[in-house]
Amino acid sequence: MNPEVLTPVLDWLDLAGVAIFALTGALVAAKERQTFVTLAFFALLTGVGGGTVRDILIGAPVFWIHDAWVAAICLAMALFAWFTPTRWWEGRRFLSIADGLGLAAYAVLGSAKALEYGLPPTPAMLMGVITGCVGGIIRDVIAGRPSILMRPELYVTAAALSASVTVLGDLAGIQREWAWLAATGAGFGLRLAAIKWNLALPAYERN
Repeated sequence: MNPEVLTPVLDWLDLAGVAIFALTGALVAAKERQTFVTLAFFALLTGVGGGTVRDILIGAPVFWIHDAWVAAICLAMALFAWFTPTRWWEGRRFLSIADGLGLAAYAVLGSAKALEYGLPPTPAMLMGVITGCVGGIIRDVIAGRPSILMRPELYVTAAALSASVTVLGDLAGIQREWAWLAATGAGFGLRLAAIKWNLALPAYERN
């Protein structure tokens, strides 16, 4: 991770988010019976997509270019997916739950990093949402799958909750590590509830 964000908590959130999203990307390619090169490409694209867009927007060095661990983790996730039977993941919620954890962790990371770079609260919150969601959106678009943005279930909302708690904790002067952990738990908890009880926002129904 970039040296500007000097905390082990954010480092772990960063690597956890990369690993989880990279795995989801590799598994999408695996289910389509693609080559290992394609699995690795999807793993890298999904793992770093949101963070790359965030860093470009806030004027930071693109994080994975300066951290050899990131590409290595993406490659490891692609290898894991390559040697894992796809039937292990069919009909199970593990992947959705893991994706929810990565979503919350990445949203916290994005907002915290934006604050470190001096962004105001509202743009910093939006950077958290972008960090958490863009990688999965790019993955789905390239794979030709319907994006989760086109469904009413609580996904972006969970990222927004994590990002908001991160920013509000900073404004309130709460110790950063505690605010980040609370923000991760809040977003992850909301995503788990959405998965378990099919929670969704009202859809537009006007003619």
